[in-house]
This record gives sequence, structure tokens and C-alpha cells, in this order.
Amino acid sequence: MISGNDMESSSVMMIGRKGSWLAGAAGALIAAHAPAQIAVSVNDGKQPRAGESDFRARPDNLAVIDMRRYPPRVTGTVDVPGSMIGPPTSVAMARDGSFAIVTSAQKADPADPAKFVLDNKVSLIDLTDPTAPKLVQTVEAGDGASGVAINRAGTMALVAATGDGTISVFSIAARRLTLIDTLQLDKAPGPVDIALSPDGKTAVVTQRRGNAIWRLAIDGTKVTDTGVTFPTGVNPYGSVFSRDGRYAYSTNLQGRIPAEGAPPPRGGRIGTVTAIDLRTNRIAATVEVGPLPEHVALSADGRYLAVVVVNGSAASPTSPAYSPFGLLKVYRVNGATLTSVAEAQTGQWAQGATWSDDGRTLLLQSAASRQIEVYRFDGKALVRDPAATLTFDTRPAAITTALSR
Repeated sequence: MISGNDMESSSVMMIGRKGSWLAGAAGALIAAHAPAQIAVSVNDGKQPRAGESDFRARPDNLAVIDMRRYPPRVTGTVDVPGSMIGPPTSVAMARDGSFAIVTSAQKADPADPAKFVLDNKVSLIDLTDPTAPKLVQTVEAGDGASGVAINRAGTMALVAATGDGTISVFSIAARRLTLIDTLQLDKAPGPVDIALSPDGKTAVVTQRRGNAIWRLAIDGTKVTDTGVTFPTGVNPYGSVFSRDGRYAYSTNLQGRIPAEGAPPPRGGRIGTVTAIDLRTNRIAATVEVGPLPEHVALSADGRYLAVVVVNGSAASPTSPAYSPFGLLKVYRVNGATLTSVAEAQTGQWAQGATWSDDGRTLLLQSAASRQIEVYRFDGKALVRDPAATLTFDTRPAAITTALSR
């Protein structure tokens, strides 16, 4: 409270009220022109779990989740081809939140619905009305279409295909996809995910069956292989760029590359997250995070990295690798330095995670329970809120917001 005579106090109060009104008006104006904060979850309706006796296939779909309020809630859904097979980056959202792109790596075999074959579908979803998302186009990429990335301008999308080793380059205009180029990479390592730098000039591609990541160069709509690879670890899977674009952080499902002739570690491999310095083209750091890290998600401000660790929870209960829970871990980010801050046990068969814009809420996909779990984060502790859980009749497989990558 400001001390002084009554006249001075009255003047301050009047200025304060006027300032509050102006701030409120400015906030409303900004809100009117800013995209609503939403997440989209791609859910696989055809993927059974081993030993599941009562499984019934349903259509794959995309669910829109409103994160402007707490707890988050589903506002709309639309059927679209999707797949749990592949990284939880098989969906990307435009920076302005107006559309999303979904890939499908596998589909039911037309000759035998109990089996699966590679798929190549890429779909564009109109999110102009989050309560009524619309499938407006489906096109084809390479077989096993998996990771997808959209540039900041919303004019280009890249899709990595594990089955044929290609990167499909699409232009985007008026919410329509046009295939303009296909880059052929080595098929054997299986390119599974692709991430774009903030300036749109660099992409990194993870190798599902290899031990390295490719670096690609982008000039306009021309995408080329630079010949530079990073030996990050065994089975690289997903990746994300730092907000300044200098570093890329990638998961390695099977951890560090063993020394030549070294025996396999007892108890299975510990997965890792690797920080790549793209200024020097060197591995800057590697952190052990746990068995089978599926996904890395950076907070909107770039200060925290969430890591989803399956931790044996997708294994059969009779397997020696089985665990009744997965793990969600949060690391503080300072360039190449990742410092453990918090972790929580999650549901089984965890897939992807994404942050609210303010960094206080995390959504975590649990495929086994067909749920999205909600966690609160205060910079120190990570706490699940069971009352906020979102439940589906399909398996959550991939998730994103406009600021995820």
C-alpha cells in the first residue's frame, strides 16, 4: 500500500484501475488473435495387447484436448488413420494451431484382419473449430510413414518412412498437402522420426534399426543429405530441437553403443538421451534415463525436457523384464546439460507426453489403460492428478501441441 495523503492515494487508485482496464483490454485483444491452447492425441483402435482376450477393434481417431482450463477436457474427435507402431511423433500441429498432420505406419491386413501390414497414409486435419475437427485430405508417403514435422511457417511438412527409407517432402497451401520431392535414404537403418530446427534449415532423422542420426540440410523446399551422422546410441527413436536450434536431444531405446567385443549388460540395456551440438557436429552429452525411452518433449520455454520411459511396462507379466509401471522424468535443460528434477510412476505402455504452454501441466499417454494421465509440475515435483484422467476406447499413441517441437 502506498503511503501519503488522501489525494495521492486516490490518484494512485484511479491510475491503477485505468491500468488494469488497459491491461485487460490488451489481453483480450491478444487472446482474440492467438490460437487456443489445445493438444491433439492420435489414438489407435486396432492395436491389441498380447494376451488381451476381450479386444475389439475400433476406428483410429484424433482427439482435441482443451488445455486452456484445468482439468483438461476433450472437445472433439474425428476418425483418421493412425498407428501406435512408431514414435509418438506421428502427429504434428501447425504453429498457429489451425491444422494437424497425422501419419499411419501400419494398418490391418485386408487379407487377414488379425495381422498388420505397412501403411503410408498422411492426413491433414482442420482444427479451426476445436470442437469439430475435420479430416480434409489424405495422401500417401513412403511405406511405414512415421515421424512428421511441420516448419514454423506452416508451408512444408516432412515425413520419415521406416519401410522404404524415404523422407517425403510436402508443400502446404490452403490446408492442402502436395508431394513435391522424395529423398531416398538408406533403407536398412529404418528412418523412423524427423525433427525440424526452428529456422527450418536443418532436420535430424533417427534410425530405428541403426545406431545413428542423419543430418539433413533444407534450402527452400529442397532437402538434401549432408552426409553427416551422429552415433548417438543403440536404436535412436525420437528427437526434438532446443529452442535456439543449437542442440538436438534424442532418445536411444537400447542406450549407449557398447564397446567392440563387450558382452551384453546384465538385466538389459538402460536407454539414454543424447544431446547433439549442431554447431560442432559432436555428441555433447549422454544421460541414462531407463529402459526404453519412447519420447522426449520440450517445454514451451525450453527450460525442461520430459522423457517418457516404458520401463518394461509393455512386456508380458511373465517376462523377467516386466514392470507394473512406466516412468515420466523431467530434466532441467541448460544447453547440453540435462539435470534430473523430478520423476513419477505412470501407467503401463506409456507413449507420448506434452506440456501446457505455462509448463505446469503434462499430459502422458498410457496405451495399456487407454488413458491420458494428467500431471502437475511446479519446477520441483511431478504429481499425478487421478481425478483429471482422460479415458478413451482406443489406445493413445501420439500427442502434440503447436509448441511441442
